[in-house]
Amino acid sequence: MKQIPILFNWLMVCILILYLEGCHENTWIQIDVPNGYPVFTISDENISSPLVIKGDTGAVYFKTVEGETELKGRPNEISNRDNAVEAKWILNEREIILSFEKIDGACYFSFRALPDSGITGWGMSLVASEDEYFTGLFERVVDGDQKESWKKGIAEAMNLRGQEVDMIIKPTLSLYTPFYLSSNGYGLFIEGTWPGHYDFCKSEPARVHISFEGPELSGIIYMAKHPVDIVKAHSLHTGPTIVPPKWAFLPWRWRDNHTHRDTYYDGTPVSEPYNSMVVEDILMMRALDIPCGVYWVDRPWAKGMYGYEDFEWDPERFPEAEKMIGWIHSRNIKFLLWIAPWVAGNMRIEANRRGYSQPMKAPHGAIDTGNVALLDFTNPEACTWWQQKGIEKMLEQGIDGFKLDRSEELVPETNELILFDGRTAREVRNEYPVLYARTVNEACRKVKGDDFVLIPRAGYSGSSKYSGFWGGDIGSPPEGLRTAIIAVQRCAILGFPIWGSDIGGYWQGNLDREICARWLAFGCFNPIMEFGPTEDRAPWDMANEPHYDTELIAIWRLYAKIHEALADYSHYLAKEAHETGMPIVRPLFLVAPDEKEAWSNWQTYMYGPDILVSAIWQKDISTYKVYLPKGSQWRDAWDSEKIYDGGQTVEIQTPLFKIPVFIRVSSTIDLGDLKALYKESYSMAENVPELKILEQQIY
Repeated sequence: MKQIPILFNWLMVCILILYLEGCHENTWIQIDVPNGYPVFTISDENISSPLVIKGDTGAVYFKTVEGETELKGRPNEISNRDNAVEAKWILNEREIILSFEKIDGACYFSFRALPDSGITGWGMSLVASEDEYFTGLFERVVDGDQKESWKKGIAEAMNLRGQEVDMIIKPTLSLYTPFYLSSNGYGLFIEGTWPGHYDFCKSEPARVHISFEGPELSGIIYMAKHPVDIVKAHSLHTGPTIVPPKWAFLPWRWRDNHTHRDTYYDGTPVSEPYNSMVVEDILMMRALDIPCGVYWVDRPWAKGMYGYEDFEWDPERFPEAEKMIGWIHSRNIKFLLWIAPWVAGNMRIEANRRGYSQPMKAPHGAIDTGNVALLDFTNPEACTWWQQKGIEKMLEQGIDGFKLDRSEELVPETNELILFDGRTAREVRNEYPVLYARTVNEACRKVKGDDFVLIPRAGYSGSSKYSGFWGGDIGSPPEGLRTAIIAVQRCAILGFPIWGSDIGGYWQGNLDREICARWLAFGCFNPIMEFGPTEDRAPWDMANEPHYDTELIAIWRLYAKIHEALADYSHYLAKEAHETGMPIVRPLFLVAPDEKEAWSNWQTYMYGPDILVSAIWQKDISTYKVYLPKGSQWRDAWDSEKIYDGGQTVEIQTPLFKIPVFIRVSSTIDLGDLKALYKESYSMAENVPELKILEQQIY
């Protein structure tokens, strides 16, 4: 009889062991070892099929200087509590710990080692279905040289399947974040700032390979029935996104190099003291009734060889600069200024002496690193010094915000360089633009409250808390516009909803007037509509015929008027993005995920809930086919009598001034008579303003 309790206890121990080894059978995550290597299967009612972490050999591996070590065999220990599972392997006197926890429909995971000395990276492989669609990660179309994104004949678009992406910021289309969305009902985000690499079914057709540097790998697997809920959750996790003031959603104008000339474009002598290009733009826009709420000045604007020394205006280029800012404000226009994360002149000497700078990469373009000092934004004293001597100084002169440039070009990315906070430059590489934007944001809030705008071109996870963005130096050929159409939608997925691009492209041969016109139409339905640099010219002074381009001026006015009319709508959408994570620009698959056309028609997107836009990027397009999602009726914004049922493709006429726009019939949006607005704009553009008369109205 004494043997019965012993036998009973033995049976209970066996049952417990079997339970610990097989507990996955009754949980949302299964850990199996079918061929000597562990396989992790995550199930959820919201995903179309279980997410399987599985390689042809190891599903998970870690790296050391000796190479890769794959996890093999059954875990030495599995613990299961509530919605959390932790598995441990003992390998070479290390504990390898993989943790998974389900919280509010998302799976939080971490891969770590004890001790972690010598661990340089982690990797994993996920099973991909045959037709699975992946998008996110970055605003480019393809990784590598930025010009690859607008090469002629490019086929890649929103879907990343078949591509590899290095998760490290590169110039100059530079918005990255380690988050992608899958059409199978999940999104995957990697925490931290270490560089990584993605392979979306390129090396293996049925696998997504992910690897990241660093001693630990952790992240979130979002799961939801609707992809928009995944995007919203990610945006709130890395945000919330900033809400710019309403004036940021008015049209913008800029040029790349503002020289101060003796005459205006038409030969009229300049008699006023302010920069002639600034004055010409503002006077001509006022005369032609082209709305402008923001004007920005790029580098060079200050003293010195790079036009950026000591935050001191160049008096030859910008005489009476502070009075000029006051004059611009008197026209109800806000004024932005270009800045960089490096200092020059006496500030360079002081930054180096105080230890506020860091070594830089090899010189890029026209910047000689021996004459500038790149700031170390991990050093709080350096941040405060730069804020006070530069940013706050300019804000007190009346600056309303900044264009934050160059934070991805000269920044080192080596493990040998240790920054002020003890991290290597390699680990900080992706975070540097975030620290840059945060530092400027802090200074602006101190001086301006919430009444300012920042637009960097580089960003990473967390950047959207501090700024909006502009789409870097996108080339000006038709494929450049194509890149911008893709970029604004990619950025919406990534949690960067406040975005705009250089309308017409940035310095890529002669400005193409047809593409510029199409870009104006597309840019109207971006949160930020910024027109420039237009080869430092204006549509009334083009390099090629027609020099005074009546049609282009009319198209500019048309879409500037529409964008102005949408300012309240756009501002409301920005607040919604901040509060709920819902992006402003919405790829069709976010609103109609069950319709296959929504995944393939990447040129068409929603601007907010009620406006459907289909952007044209090719030349010589006179008719255009647009897919209208199911579930609504759609009114042609160009002809209010034409109403279409959703779930069909319609063909419409698209002369140069016309972008396909449809309004959800159930909405209250009314853009007015767009044909009449264009006719009015053309009529106004035909009457060439006389700058001799306009200059008399400067005060």
